[in-house]
Amino acid sequence: MPKKETAEVLSIDGREVRISNPDKPYFSRDVKLSKLDVVNYYLSVASGAVAGIRDRPSMLKRFVNGAEKEPFYQKRAPENRPEWLRTVTLSFPSGRTAEEVVVDDAAGLAWIVNLGCIELHPHAVRTTDLDHPDELRIDLDPGPGVEWDDVRRVAIETRNLLEEMGLRGWPKTSGSRGMHINARIHQKWSFTEVRRAALALSREIERRVPTLATSKWWKEERHGVFLDYNQNAKDRTTCSAYSIRPLPDARVSAPLRWEEIPDCEPGDFTVLTMPARLEEIGDPNAHMNDAAGSLDQLLELADRDEAAGLGDAPWPPHFQKMEGEPTRVAPSRAKSAKTVGKTTKKAAVKKTAAKPRSKMPLIVVANSPHKDKALAGLERWKAKHTDVAAHLAVDDVLVDSMRGRSSTWTRIRVNLRNVPEKIRPAQETPDPDDDPTRAWREARGKKA
Repeated sequence: MPKKETAEVLSIDGREVRISNPDKPYFSRDVKLSKLDVVNYYLSVASGAVAGIRDRPSMLKRFVNGAEKEPFYQKRAPENRPEWLRTVTLSFPSGRTAEEVVVDDAAGLAWIVNLGCIELHPHAVRTTDLDHPDELRIDLDPGPGVEWDDVRRVAIETRNLLEEMGLRGWPKTSGSRGMHINARIHQKWSFTEVRRAALALSREIERRVPTLATSKWWKEERHGVFLDYNQNAKDRTTCSAYSIRPLPDARVSAPLRWEEIPDCEPGDFTVLTMPARLEEIGDPNAHMNDAAGSLDQLLELADRDEAAGLGDAPWPPHFQKMEGEPTRVAPSRAKSAKTVGKTTKKAAVKKTAAKPRSKMPLIVVANSPHKDKALAGLERWKAKHTDVAAHLAVDDVLVDSMRGRSSTWTRIRVNLRNVPEKIRPAQETPDPDDDPTRAWREARGKKA
């Protein structure tokens, strides 16, 4: 006979929320947490967690089998939902629309956590105006081997620049190895304008601390801490304050006071420590909504960059080609420049000459829906090519979290730029080679 499903019903501010399989393990490595433990964590920090997502449509990132299994993304609100749970219809760059969940209280928070949403992923808009963000999002993403101290230094530089631009930054740990800095803005600029402001900020930080920070989109061109300006494009979400991340210690994206940054460590903030921290010091983001500012100065900086020949930068892959965007292809895949005809030459005179990019010698060594299996494949590749591996720098190994329409997988590439050409191995069949989107891409290619 099939095992009978257990459930626990919670009464939260007068609303009943059913928690199915409350004892289901969600974390089992460094800490042991059940689904109910995760729900209770969110209820204990609800005053801060709900403040970060209230009145915002949210994408559902569902870890239905716990934090140690692969999640899937769900934009559309489940049909079987409480009557009291709000939804709003969003439009996306693809032209599609989706009715997304809006969480306004602790009961709604518990309801989406029951679906497996251990991370909270709100959009940067309010339901009253879905076309104009109220938040500039700055994502500091350290590359492989980059120290936490470098992230802190870039964060302080970002705070200083924001203040010069008339904006106040509110920092938080990403819950992994990086940091997020959000700034409230008036709801008068489009997504495209907000992204343009973020790109100008990223480039200015790169100019100020060139050895520590980069605004380069392609991983093979990056170094240090990447300022991901594309997190401000429409349809992009990042985990909000108090979100749990799927790491063995169940660490949390923790709002910080600026004076805490010199001494804090990402691992200080976990499911086990955050409730007491919130009770002791309150929510560092409590007054964030009172500090909305203007993007005018950042957009003036963008104007100066463009006048100096710095045009747009690559957009996320699921966007249509944008006006002014450079060729959307990684340097390692770029074709060699060809002799241009008279017409092309004549047209080129009107544009700023693009700086040629060197083609990077990249090979793919692993594809898998499971990151640990992809990393195991990397180790097998290194063992097979020990002479090659000895030449690799830390940032020559590119671990990409690839995202399809509803699934994710890990791709691992190796940049052979530091390896002598005579011993560079050719591209082999990746091990493992399990790209869940391959069949869909091949079918689409046959239709084209």
